[in-house]
Amino acid sequence: MSFEPIDDFERELQQALERRPAPPGLKRKVMNVRSHARTQRIRDHRVMWQRLAASVLLAGVLAGGVTWRNHEERRKGEEVRRQVMTALRITSHALDQMKTQLAAQDRDGGQ
Repeated sequence: MSFEPIDDFERELQQALERRPAPPGLKRKVMNVRSHARTQRIRDHRVMWQRLAASVLLAGVLAGGVTWRNHEERRKGEEVRRQVMTALRITSHALDQMKTQLAAQDRDGGQ
């Protein structure tokens, strides 16, 4: 009587370790799961690279925009500086003419 549980255990162990043929379609199912996982990995890598490329492109566009804006501001500043210098030359010339006229009037008025 005490040997029955061991016999049952051995029988269950033997059944569990017994070699059985794979169910029909198992290989196809395993290959489909493997193929799907590989396809998903490739898709994930492609999406990652697309996102990385889009980020690099966006950073380039933003940097180009900032550079262009700085260049335009510098160009406008140079134009304003040229206009101010022209105005100062005109004013200086006008003041020189006025000084010459006043000096001439002082000489004529002094005699």
